[in-house]
Amino acid sequence: MGIFLMVLLLLTALFLILLVLVQRGKGGGLSGAFGGMGGQSAFGTKAGSTFMWVTFGVVAFWILLCVFSVWYFSHSRLDRMGGSAPATSSESTPDGEG
Repeated sequence: MGIFLMVLLLLTALFLILLVLVQRGKGGGLSGAFGGMGGQSAFGTKAGSTFMWVTFGVVAFWILLCVFSVWYFSHSRLDRMGGSAPATSSESTPDGEG
């Protein structure tokens, strides 16, 4: 499950990077670099608002995936260590001398 989570997080991040690069900004975005006009979108006139909402959705999914992965990996680490919190200084020795 951990490897699947890491791969999904990586693929989502790469998709988000590509999605942001394709969008048109003030300078025309990446679409202007491939021979398109700087003031026009490569995907039509309504593509700006569509890409904005898709980007917001992917960002929300990526953030939730990050939060879930932190929760999952912190709990899996506790399970490997025995499932308990770290011992305090009064419980450090089994015979009670420390």
